[in-house]
Amino acid sequence: MRAQHFKKWFAKLSALNLPQRLQTLAALHPAAGLDQVIALIGQIGGAMRRCPSCACERYYRHGQANGLQRYRCRACGRTYNDLSGTPLARLRLRDKWLDYLASVLDSTSVRAAAKEVGVHRNNAFRWRHRFLKGPQQDQPQRLGGIAEADEMFMLESQKGARKLDRPARRRGGRAGKRGISRELDCILVARDRSGQTVDAVVGRGALTAAQLERHLLPRLERQVLLVSDAHAAYRSFARKHGIAHEAVNLRAGVRVRPGLAGAIHVQNVNAYHQRFRQWLSRFRGVASRYLPNYLGWRRALDGGRITTAEQLLRIAIGVIHSER
Repeated sequence: MRAQHFKKWFAKLSALNLPQRLQTLAALHPAAGLDQVIALIGQIGGAMRRCPSCACERYYRHGQANGLQRYRCRACGRTYNDLSGTPLARLRLRDKWLDYLASVLDSTSVRAAAKEVGVHRNNAFRWRHRFLKGPQQDQPQRLGGIAEADEMFMLESQKGARKLDRPARRRGGRAGKRGISRELDCILVARDRSGQTVDAVVGRGALTAAQLERHLLPRLERQVLLVSDAHAAYRSFARKHGIAHEAVNLRAGVRVRPGLAGAIHVQNVNAYHQRFRQWLSRFRGVASRYLPNYLGWRRALDGGRITTAEQLLRIAIGVIHSER
């Protein structure tokens, strides 16, 4: 539209009645969402832009495609945009991304989100796990002060798999063995007193010191005080790496005891376990292969750390680019 035509059209906006204003806003909403998404992609991608093929940072602009600026690498000659090589590449309907991410913040089910945003339920499911790659990897670098660690167990699920490596069981079934067995996924959660949380699905069955070394050691500051239950794996892990460690004997009925640095307990991390289980129950069963995504989702929501769709999109794009 030419500038003079736009000025005439804009001058008439004040004469619109309420239904006409609402109709105009509804028509402009997708375009506004698309412009905002493209601006965020360019802003975040520009700070760490490099070729996804050879990692060269020398490039020049090479036209546009689907609303995104394209670039050509000066080293290998390949073209790319700010989403190339990421889980968000070739993800269409960008004008609906922010509306969909708002439903993610509300912990909406796949079908309800699809109906609310106006996409197919298969799209909504695929979008969920592409966007959650960012929150899954967005964990604090270090836990300091007093860090509580404890594991929780969930029945292994192969929901959605075409081939099972075990006999099928009814929805909501039980493990074939009592106690902790290889039929249970082990989820490790560590949380310091400031509310920073790290988590990981470490494997099946009982927790081991080797799993703690792989998943927890890189996240602990040298001067941290690790607090856990009386599981021998924590004691062995702390002794091997020279980490200050205090244990709470929950089986003996000890919940809290005084310490030099503060109260010794694992109530914060246990409360987090409970909140995660209650929140996860609304999805009526989650496949084990997607558990890391749901852990990241819950971590993003816990304590109101992320409150807007724009923040969630920034994490989805920014974390992905930082690992290129």
